[in-house]
Amino acid sequence: MKRIAVITATRAEYGLLFPLIKELRKYENSKFVVELIVTGTHLTEEYGKTKENIINDGIRIDQEIHIPVKSDSRLDIANNQAETLRKFAQLFNDIQYDAVVILGDRYEMLMVAVAATDMHIPIIHLYGGDTTEGAMDECIRHSITKMSYLHFATNEESRRRIIQMGENPKRVFNYGATGTDNILKSEKLTKKEALASVGLPYDCKYAVCTYHPVTLEEGNIELLIMNFLKALSYFDDVQFIITKSNADQGGMLINRVLEREAGNFSNIHIFSSLGRKRYLSLIKYSEAVIGNSSSGIMEAPVFHIPTVNIGDRQKGRSQSESIINCDTDVHSIVEAIKYALSDEMKMLCCHVQNPYGDGSASPKIAKKIMETLQTGMKLKKEFYNIEIND
Repeated sequence: MKRIAVITATRAEYGLLFPLIKELRKYENSKFVVELIVTGTHLTEEYGKTKENIINDGIRIDQEIHIPVKSDSRLDIANNQAETLRKFAQLFNDIQYDAVVILGDRYEMLMVAVAATDMHIPIIHLYGGDTTEGAMDECIRHSITKMSYLHFATNEESRRRIIQMGENPKRVFNYGATGTDNILKSEKLTKKEALASVGLPYDCKYAVCTYHPVTLEEGNIELLIMNFLKALSYFDDVQFIITKSNADQGGMLINRVLEREAGNFSNIHIFSSLGRKRYLSLIKYSEAVIGNSSSGIMEAPVFHIPTVNIGDRQKGRSQSESIINCDTDVHSIVEAIKYALSDEMKMLCCHVQNPYGDGSASPKIAKKIMETLQTGMKLKKEFYNIEIND
């Protein structure tokens, strides 16, 4: 029997893997199985215990690996990584998977990749080749690329970067982003259902917000999040639905500030997690997506919704014209939100082109994985050299 593992540690990651898991499991039979391994913040109350969202989606969970998620300091992150490596090395020693599927660039996934490499298990990597100059994710993503055999980039620019890193073009594919599949093909709530689920009236104006730590900056995180909240307070005719930060260094501090300050702003509503279906439904009917999440860069444009992208966390990613980049001070954020809410921006968003595919990525990725499993994946890789004109 052939057995592959799909790993997820966060709500965002799972949302992007969801359509691929469904496609891969269409191939399951007595000789092939796809195991979903759930870890990280999915299993913790402070981050919404999003394992329940996976179960509610009807997705089978095969393994649960509990790891620490404390993220107040760099040492916390390092300790989390050490425990993640230990537990996944043990798992991969006990179960010899034919391949593991990893998405993106989080520190948990780096340790999963190291464990798989140590145990001689080939890695299939999604969302490689992107750049995020303001986040530690940048070096993690590229490190996972070099440990991986099969690569599925979300756009052509990222595909070329993977090849620049010495990966053979025959193993590097651009079928688009699985997140685009989610948006175009998954079932959504109606506007009335979506707003009722967060306690808001059907006819209100609202925006969806997420603010994560910028892990390569030394700035005052509390000051940055307070600037963000003060900027939102200028728009008393708009409701702001805020999902809490992830488990990066500084994420817990952001969440504590959000909880502390929420009562001081009548138009701010805080949620640990909205779940995949509700989150996408709320974006669909929103006035804008605001913050520094990749969702605003890669998913909001598919809905033709403007994005206010704050700071440098997503700097370097391919962007559509619906993205408004701004600095982290109150004035810059306010001006960017004003433009996002303008009639001019609404007209522009009607015609934006999404650089992240046409919504057909998941079946193509699943088919290519199955084909590659049949022909075999080698741990030995030749470095693919490209000519450089000095």
